[in-house]
Amino acid sequence: MRRALAPVAALLLGVSILLTGQGLQGTLLPVRATLEGFSTVAIGMMGGAYFFGFTLGCLRGGQLIKRVGHIRVFLAMTALASASPLLHGLVLQEWIWALLRMLTGFCFAVLYVVIESWLNEQSSQENRGVVFATYVMITMTVLAAGQMMLLLYDPAELYLFAIASVLVSLAALPVALSTAPSPEQPEHVKPKLKRLFEISPAGTLACLGSGFANGSFWALAPVFTTRLTDDVSLAAWFMTGTVIGGAVSQWPLGALSDRVGRRQVMILASLVAAGIGVALALLASQLSNTGVTLLGAAWGAASFPLYTLAVAHTNDYADPSEYVMVSGGLLLMYGIGAIIGPFVASTAMELAGPAALFMYTAVVHVLLILYAIFRMLRRKSAPEEQHITFADALATAGTASHVYEEEITQHAGEER
Repeated sequence: MRRALAPVAALLLGVSILLTGQGLQGTLLPVRATLEGFSTVAIGMMGGAYFFGFTLGCLRGGQLIKRVGHIRVFLAMTALASASPLLHGLVLQEWIWALLRMLTGFCFAVLYVVIESWLNEQSSQENRGVVFATYVMITMTVLAAGQMMLLLYDPAELYLFAIASVLVSLAALPVALSTAPSPEQPEHVKPKLKRLFEISPAGTLACLGSGFANGSFWALAPVFTTRLTDDVSLAAWFMTGTVIGGAVSQWPLGALSDRVGRRQVMILASLVAAGIGVALALLASQLSNTGVTLLGAAWGAASFPLYTLAVAHTNDYADPSEYVMVSGGLLLMYGIGAIIGPFVASTAMELAGPAALFMYTAVVHVLLILYAIFRMLRRKSAPEEQHITFADALATAGTASHVYEEEITQHAGEER
């Protein structure tokens, strides 16, 4: 394991610093927006703007990397991303914040493309599972740590915005000073959504539904907790607990899906997420902060792995020559859901109160259950020879960068 991680140690260090700042910013902004009296719809719009920018970054990031290379793009995106939290703290206007969130989403999508394509370049088929498992665990752990930094200062002041900016800026140092070779520059790949639905309607719609539910959570969960109590610390603990729950459950659910089938585990996870969503909607106002946080951890443990399971399920049916298109298309479906979801959820919260957030996610998960059962009745499980292991699926599920790594591999194979 040490030998596998040594070539990417500097990059992983940069990632840990970068996503600590991202975790702080992601929780700080909805809390500060609530304190400033922004409407729930406006806050939901900011969440949708982030994922709109993220989707654009996924579609355009490859072209940027092809033009100037991974390192230069990483440095440029960290510079832009570090400016964003400072501007948030200086300009308290709803539409300005929405534009800044779109910029942040674009920057982080491109950064993820750089990070994961670099990881793919420096890892082999034998150790890629270890490398990406470490990457996922670091990602979720430091996001949780960043969210807990909300407790350091009053969110009504500028300090936390400055800390988020500093962390994102410092993330550039390990990458800029790394002696590891830069990955090859990628080719551009366009997702084909029609073909994606032909391969796996259930997997495609599960990615869309995951975007609906999880995108709404990231945008509006801090608003949910702020409306429950005046104790700002609940937002930090709740977000942290949810992220940790999602991190802990990734491998157990993935390993279970290798044995009993993807759709069965997707149905189980969706059922648990729907039940806990209803419990949060109905009981959160009556529970202690600890009780709400524990429910949040259970919700994250069930909801967050759905995207990875959906990617694995879709790739079970895809031809190896289609892996490039599948990876990019599924991420795009998630992004579309994460753009629309916060708008719908914020409108529901404006009409019915904060409890509507998790009632909305419960509805999304129930619809996923019904469609997955329908598809199980229409098509049997994937053939044994096509069933990829969860470790392989994990390497395709994080962001868009695997799209570019697969294409590089194909071109290299053609040249040989």
